[in-house]
Amino acid sequence: MMKKVAIIGGGPGGYVAAIRAAQLGAEVTLIEKNHLGGTCLNVGCIPTKVLLHSAKLFKEMQNCKSAGITAQPVLDFEQVQTNKKAVVNGLVNGVKGLMTANKVKVLNGTASFADAHTIIVKRTDTTANEKITADKIIIAAGSIPAIPPIPGLTLPMCIDSTGALSLKKVPGSLLIIGGGVIGVEMATAYRAFGSQVTIIEMLPDILPMMDKELTGHLRRRLEADGILIHTNAKVLSVGEEKEQAAVHVELNGSESIFFADQVLVAIGRRADTANLALETAGIHSERGFIVVNDRMETTTPGIYAIGDCNGKSMLAHVASTQGEVAAENALGGNSLYDGRTNPSCVYTEPELASVGLTEEQAKEKGINYEVGLFPLKANGKALIMNGGEGMVKIIVDTKYREVLGMHIFGPRATDLIVEGALAIRLEATAEELISTIHAHPTVGEALHEAALAVEHRAIHVINR
Repeated sequence: MMKKVAIIGGGPGGYVAAIRAAQLGAEVTLIEKNHLGGTCLNVGCIPTKVLLHSAKLFKEMQNCKSAGITAQPVLDFEQVQTNKKAVVNGLVNGVKGLMTANKVKVLNGTASFADAHTIIVKRTDTTANEKITADKIIIAAGSIPAIPPIPGLTLPMCIDSTGALSLKKVPGSLLIIGGGVIGVEMATAYRAFGSQVTIIEMLPDILPMMDKELTGHLRRRLEADGILIHTNAKVLSVGEEKEQAAVHVELNGSESIFFADQVLVAIGRRADTANLALETAGIHSERGFIVVNDRMETTTPGIYAIGDCNGKSMLAHVASTQGEVAAENALGGNSLYDGRTNPSCVYTEPELASVGLTEEQAKEKGINYEVGLFPLKANGKALIMNGGEGMVKIIVDTKYREVLGMHIFGPRATDLIVEGALAIRLEATAEELISTIHAHPTVGEALHEAALAVEHRAIHVINR
């Protein structure tokens, strides 16, 4: 008998889970309250990268004289936004086509639990509610921007990441509260477009989840580009003065005021689970995040939660992976989620990417490790692309020489990090990376050289 699977949320977790469940023979119903593709496709990863791509091209054209090209580019921000919409619409329509091809029924509306096998859908296209019963349910409710309890954030010049993606014009000045991934990516884009950008971060470092040595290099690059960064700084309140935001900040033991045309609140995201009536189905949550095991199953058997709403790692590729795990388990499989190979990517200029343990994490765990470093100034392709700015770091354990972490700051870092993820997945050693031939001339050669550096036998730099 065909099992019925209901999925709440059509983002990169939900729609992938729907496809996988359909592949396994289920009758699938997908409930989405806004647009298929979720935050990632509509107001997150994809539109952000479109803006960053335009910003990179604009900046490169302004600085291409050394490559023998003289250009005087003019920014058409309206066209930037038009291009963003075209890319987003193309991908969303692609997801719609995949749902049709896989015979997934899509309902537009908001979902809440009536019991462990019943969902009430408040349709957005009709005034009626619809009751859905299912053998298995997968929650892929996603997340929404977190807004801290700072007085003044309701002022019209204060925006979240969604607002920052849909601005009609480039602000003369932009203050960003939060030095995480969203903050530094938006800072990179709008600084390239011409904004005066300031980042206020409460912690001692920007991007605290990444390798400190590499984030230090990135911070210096951002500051060299004219972005002001204040860490160990706390925003106290936001006021309005002469049509600008007046941001009061506790900095170095005293209060300072920063003025900006726009204030972007980018302190992170929280699970979008408040309206699901989780308790009705006996589903346990902590601080809004749904508690799950490695099978993605909640405290209620037969109900699974994936992606941002379970809080394990709020990344689109994690949601997709967890979606496959949940769908397979819902249909009788025995799949487990293993986050060791989960890469973190930051699309700054240059890019920053990381997978596995950082040095700080290895120390905390008491692991004996060694490090191989290779500066990109000794890599021909990187020299051509960005003057050789950046580096590759590989961390291995001292006993087995197994790769524990890989961290890249430089061109194509977000594409190259998959080699580190695969190395960790296969429990590869430094020697196995060394014995793998890497093409020349590529930035990827630097991964080979970093592995050589672990063994103190790098070719193109002097070994430590």
